Amino acid sequence: MALQESGEMYLETILILSQRSSLVRAVDVGEYMGFSRPSVSRAVGVLKKGGFLTVEEDGNLRLTEAGRAVAEKIFSRHQVLTDLLIRLGVDPQVAAEDACRMEHVISDETFAAIQNHVRQADSRT
Repeated sequence: MALQESGEMYLETILILSQRSSLVRAVDVGEYMGFSRPSVSRAVGVLKKGGFLTVEEDGNLRLTEAGRAVAEKIFSRHQVLTDLLIRLGVDPQVAAEDACRMEHVISDETFAAIQNHVRQADSRT
């Protein structure tokens, strides 16, 4: 099942929240993202059906192996792209917002080239 940008955003949010607390509920996701309960409930259902997360009896959301892989990929892209844009002189807030949009549409090939470029630049300093 291919994910749309919104699904990737939900998975990334669950990953971020799970790094802060062992209990991540739909209400936490909604608060973090600024989305309504019905929107989050619908997304959780779609992601659960797609095999990207499970919902425990206590309401805790857990990423599956597939969900974690997607979330970590998107989160990594966000961090690298934000850092690159800041290095280029973009305001940190704008860089984070732009990276959030870019992380979903950039190809694996282009992202790998960016990562390689950043690593090479870091090794020269």
